[in-house]
Amino acid sequence: MVRAAIPRGRILEISPLTEGLRNSNFKVGLESAPHWIVLRIYEHDASLCQKELDLMRLVNPSVPVPEVIHAEPQGLDDFPPFMVRLYVEGITFMELRRGDDNEAIAQAAYSAGQTLAAIGRFNFPKPGWLAPGPSVGAPLLEGDDPAPRFVDLCLASANLQRRLRADLRDRIHALVWSYAPRLKSLAAESSLVHGDYNKRNVLLRETAGRWSVAAVLDWEFAVSGSPLADIANFVRYDRAARSRAEPHFSTGYTRAGGELPEDWRRLAKVLDLTALCESLTRDGLPDSVVMELVELLRATVENRDPQFN
Repeated sequence: MVRAAIPRGRILEISPLTEGLRNSNFKVGLESAPHWIVLRIYEHDASLCQKELDLMRLVNPSVPVPEVIHAEPQGLDDFPPFMVRLYVEGITFMELRRGDDNEAIAQAAYSAGQTLAAIGRFNFPKPGWLAPGPSVGAPLLEGDDPAPRFVDLCLASANLQRRLRADLRDRIHALVWSYAPRLKSLAAESSLVHGDYNKRNVLLRETAGRWSVAAVLDWEFAVSGSPLADIANFVRYDRAARSRAEPHFSTGYTRAGGELPEDWRRLAKVLDLTALCESLTRDGLPDSVVMELVELLRATVENRDPQFN
C-alpha cells in the first residue's frame, strides 16, 4: 500500500480515458487542488498494480512517469487493486502526428528516442517476464529460438488461420526462421522493455517552445528483454519512404546512449512479427483491425512500407 496526501473535496467530473487495454482509467475532476487526478483500476490481474508501481519507482526520475498519489495493490474491501495518480497534461504522439507541424513531430520523436534509451539503461539479471519487485520470473518462452517458435505457435492458431491465407503464413514462417540467429542474440538481452511503447502511451507537452515527453504511460506489459522490441512497436506504422519520425527518433535514441545495429529497421520489423501474429490469435478483433494487421504482416514479408488509406 502507498499512502500520500490523498486529494479531498467534491468530485465535479468523471470521464473514462482511452489509454490502457486491460484496465479501466478515469479522469476525475476535483473541486480543490490538485483538481485533476486519474483513477486506474486493475480488473484482470491483481499483481499488475504492484508491478507498475514498482517499475515507476525504479525509473523515476530518469524517465518521466505520472506521480502516484495513492495505491492499494491488494485492493480495498471488495474493490480491486487501484492506483490514484496526478493527471499529466499533454497529448499523445498519435494526436500530434495528425497535425501538419513537422518540426513539432521531429522534436517529439527525438525526445521519444531519448526517453526510450533511458528506459533501456535499466538491466536485469536475465530475460523474462517481469513481476512485482520488479523481479524476473519465467522466460518469455522456454527453450531455444523463442521468437521463431512463438511465431509458429501463433501461425497454428485457429483464429489466425481464419484471418491469414496459407501462402502468407508460409512466407512469415520462412522469414522469421531465416533471421533465427539474429533473433537468438536479441533473446539473450535483459534490458527493461516497456512492452507497449507506442504513439498512444507516449504523452507529449510543449515547454519553452519545444516538444518533449511529459510521461510514459501503462507499464503493465513490461518485460526484461531487447530494447529493439520497443523500437519496433514505436515505428510499426512508420513509412521509410516518407517518415515524419525518422531519423529524429533513432538519432535521439543513439545520442542518449542507445545502440542500434546497422540494419535495425529491418530487424525490428522481423522481431515485430511476434507481436503482430499474436494479435491475430485474439478473439473478437474488428474486421478493420484484422485488415490493418494483415497489411503490416504482408508489408514486412514483402520488405516494403505498409499502405493504408
